[in-house]
This record gives sequence, structure tokens and C-alpha cells, in this order.
Amino acid sequence: MKRSTGQDRSITSKWRPATCAVRGGTWRSEQGETSEALFVNSGYSFEDAHTPAARFAGEEPGNTYGRTQNPTVQMLEERIALMEGAEACRVQASGMAAMSAVMLCQLSAGDHMVIARALFGPTRWVTDNLLPRFGIEVTPVDGRDLDAWKAAIQPNTKLFFFETPSNPTMDIVDIAAVCGLAREHGIVSVADNAMASPALQRPLDLGADVVAHSATKLMDGQGRVLAGAIAGSAEFINNTLLPFQRNTGPILSPFNAWVILKGLETLNLRANAQADNALTVGKFLEGRVPRLLHPGLPSHPQFELAQRQMSNCGSVFAFEIDGGRKAAHTFLDALELIDISNHFGDTKTLLCHNASTTHSSLSEETRLAMGVTQNLVRISVGLEDPQDLIEDLDQALVKAGL
Repeated sequence: MKRSTGQDRSITSKWRPATCAVRGGTWRSEQGETSEALFVNSGYSFEDAHTPAARFAGEEPGNTYGRTQNPTVQMLEERIALMEGAEACRVQASGMAAMSAVMLCQLSAGDHMVIARALFGPTRWVTDNLLPRFGIEVTPVDGRDLDAWKAAIQPNTKLFFFETPSNPTMDIVDIAAVCGLAREHGIVSVADNAMASPALQRPLDLGADVVAHSATKLMDGQGRVLAGAIAGSAEFINNTLLPFQRNTGPILSPFNAWVILKGLETLNLRANAQADNALTVGKFLEGRVPRLLHPGLPSHPQFELAQRQMSNCGSVFAFEIDGGRKAAHTFLDALELIDISNHFGDTKTLLCHNASTTHSSLSEETRLAMGVTQNLVRISVGLEDPQDLIEDLDQALVKAGL
């Protein structure tokens, strides 16, 4: 395998994200293939005994084992790093593998972390249930309140963790302010960027130390595979994350990596087109439902912040309807075009009742503190004609008596 012409870092670092999404990290074999090759091997053979010994010792570059390196996986890692403006990246078996790994690789018993309380349900399960079992203290705060972050800092605080926009309540965290506060106190800041992707937002440019992803969502964009990613400095990725990942094993399969590589080629087009469709649908719903949470509309309390740190406000938003879970489920059952699904970021439009699905493992008290009420539904807008989506939403609301 050899890198294709132009893959020198001094050149690729000048490329804009859309170009990186198509060409970043491309290697080519002696066959000269234009589409990235898929390597499905788990191990490697060596010409002599010295070679693996030198590679395992870190004295020579090269592959050692599929749990650590694979050419197809490495291409994806280089591409995501370039898109996020990171020095390095490691991909994981799923989005939650990425969220768990980015915490566990740097936290030990006796450490403390601060999280934005509005997080994806399984992420909150990890912070609320798993980490405390190992003596790691977690303090949830309103991620929108910088003073709350500041007040939560303790002498043993090692990590700030947040997602923005949050899933599903669309809270916007001021990335520059929160990460600047973390840096002042020697705290590592991690931003979950799955709701936006690097096509719409680059947290590292705004001061985050590390960015984490469920690449299952927008990066794939077509509901095909599970994948996760963590990007940041070479020092963090190679010295903090890699030892954890290599020895615990949440590696992404080569096939899934290849699928995500193909998805990234159209990410910029899809993310922006879906965001535009979501804005059109949001404008319709704003006058049709009691409460709408869309950061791309002036009615959102953090509209100006979203405009500053995002190039487009994404394909996902939430809204409330009167009548609790029964009314929400009746509304979902009346849909004719839009699918009911807990997934998001797909080219197909999807609707979800989060309180009974993605956040159902959390206590009612935690859900309410996050703003995930029984009245709340989340929509992930796809690439269909937005007028068809509007008509479907309208007739479903009518059938539900809303």
C-alpha cells in the first residue's frame, strides 16, 4: 500500500473539510484503485522475527495486529482527523464505545468530572451508573450556564464532557467559553459532535481538547453500520486513548470503516441539505405546536450562539405536543411517510419519542431535569421534499386531534 499523490500532511492540512471528506487519508495499492480498498484481515505475517519485535516495541512503523491497525480503518481515522482539524483520530466499534472509551481512558478512582446534564440517554447511564461504581464522581450541570460549570470544579476535576446541540432538547453549549474555562484549570474538555458533524461544527477550532462521535449517525447517514470516533492531539490519542483501546478491544471492523469512508464523501452535501430541509419543516411546525426547539430559528433562546459556532444548525430538532405520552404515540402512529425510529442523521426522515426509547433507562427525575418530557418528540429530517414531510406531519397532528 502507498499513499496517493498529495497525502503529505503539509498539503492536506490546507484542505477545507469538504475536500478532506472526499480525498483525505486516501491510500492506494499497486492496483491504483480510485475507491478505497477493503482489507478484511485480522493479522499480518512478517518476513523475519526482528520485524514484529521492532514494531511491537515501537521502534519501527508498520502493522502488528487487527485490534490495533488495519489499512482501511487507518484511512478512515486520517480522514476524520483532517475533517475535524485534529492531529490524530481513533475509530471505535460504536458511538457508545467512543463515549465510554474517551472517559475511561483518562479517569481513575478518586477523579471527578463535570458533564452537561442534557446528554444522550446511554451516555448519562455511563456517567450516572457505571463510573460511580469505579469511584469516579460525576456532577451534572446545566450546560448552558458557564457559572454552573465554574461552580462545579473541584481540586480533583479531570474532565468536562458535553454534547452540543444536545440530544434531544437542543441545548447549545458555548464551546469556546466552557473549554476556555477547562483549560484555565488544567481540565480536559471533550465535545460530543455527533449531532452536527464536522460538516457543520468543529469544536477543536473553538478550543475543545477532544471531539467524540457516533459515526453511526450523520457520518454514515444511511443507517447501515455502527461506528464511533475520537479525535484530538497526537499526544492524547497515542498516549492516553490508544493503550486503553488496544487492550480493551473496541476496534471498528474494516467493513464498517469502509462504509463510513463512503458516507463521508457526501457528508457535506447531505448535512447541509438536510439542515435546510429541517429549517423549512421547523418554520411550519413553529406555528403548529405549543413549543419548538430548533437552534436555527430566532425563537430558540440560544439562536445567536448557534449562529456563531455552527455553519448550519443541523437536521435534528425537537418539539412538544399537548397530551403526554398517549398523545405523542397517537401522533407517531398516524404518520404515513415519516418512519418511527430512535435513529437520527439518516437520509430518511425519522421521528422519535425519546422518553419511552432513547432515554427510557433514566429515572423520571433525571429525564425531567434534562427536559425530556412525555410531551417531547424529536425529528431527524432527511432528504425528502420538505413539503411532503410538512403534509405528513400536518395530517398526523390532525388525526391525533392536535
